[in-house]
Formats: sequence, C-alpha cells, structure tokens
Amino acid sequence: MRTRKALIVAAAAAAIVGLSAAPAVAQDTGDTTTTFDVDAGTLDITVPATADLGNGDAGTTITGQLGAVTVDDTRAAADASWEAEVEATDFETDDGGDASEIVTPGNIDYWSGAATATTGNGTFTPGQANAGAALPLSDVTPITAFTHAGGTGNNSASWNPTLEVNVPLANVAGTYTGTVTHSVA
Repeated sequence: MRTRKALIVAAAAAAIVGLSAAPAVAQDTGDTTTTFDVDAGTLDITVPATADLGNGDAGTTITGQLGAVTVDDTRAAADASWEAEVEATDFETDDGGDASEIVTPGNIDYWSGAATATTGNGTFTPGQANAGAALPLSDVTPITAFTHAGGTGNNSASWNPTLEVNVPLANVAGTYTGTVTHSVA
C-alpha cells in the first residue's frame, strides 16, 4: 500500500511538472509598440564677418555685395515660417564725429535679390527681388530681407544682398566702417 501511495504521489508530481513545462501556444500575429523622436533644433542666421564694398568718389554710388547670408531652420515645426530683417549703423571714418565723415544708413540702399539656394518646402520670398525694389537701411526700423511662409519641418535659404552706398558730395576721403545686422525670427 505504501508503494502504491508513493507511485500515485510520484505520478501526480510528474503530471504537474509536465503541465508546467508544456510549450506556449504560438500566436499568428504580434504587435510591438515602437517609438522614436524627431528632435527640434533652432532658427539661426549666418552672415559674413566682413565685407568690402569697394571704392568711389564723393557724390557717387558705391555698389557691392555683402556675401552669403543664410537662414537655417532646424525647428522641425508644423508651421516653419520665419522672417529675416536687416538694419545698419552709421558708417564713419576713423576720425568720425564730423558730418562729412559719416554716411547714415538712410544713404545705403539694400536689396536681397533672389535666393541663391533653398531647401525644404513652403514659399521663399526675397524682401527686394531686384535693384528697382531696393530700400534704404535704417538704424531704427529694420527692413525685411527675406521670408519663408508655410511649409513644415526643416528648411534653409541663402542670398547674397547688394548694398548701394549713396556717398554724399560733402563727404571726405577715408575708409568708412559700419555694421549691417541681419536677424531672424
């Protein structure tokens, strides 16, 4: 009898182990929830560190290009619109101070011209498409240099603006230095 009980207990234990070791039943499909992130960057503008527009006589117009200005929008936004503006300081000789040694921003016309390169979608629009649309710079109120409207995700635009310096007839000879400031928002 004892042997029979031992056999029954052993058989029950084997059955339990056998049930727990049975392979899982396979499914025909399986879902894995998967994620990733698209990073939001910044809205930046890059401009030349220096520019030499050339030379000319008092009472003439000195025309030259500033160099490549680039807006790089890596915000990955649903509305990737932005506006770049430009303004300037007075241009003065090293002696400075005297009106004959200053060219004010109002005597300097700016035109962006068409984009030299763009990436992304949306509408890229120059502030001044050609010389006929040139506007005088200001030290108080910025003018629009370039815009991007609509579009989504990342984009960029580059242009090479032209400056037309209308040198007053009364200005003296010398090297005039000032600052042209581009900003983007």
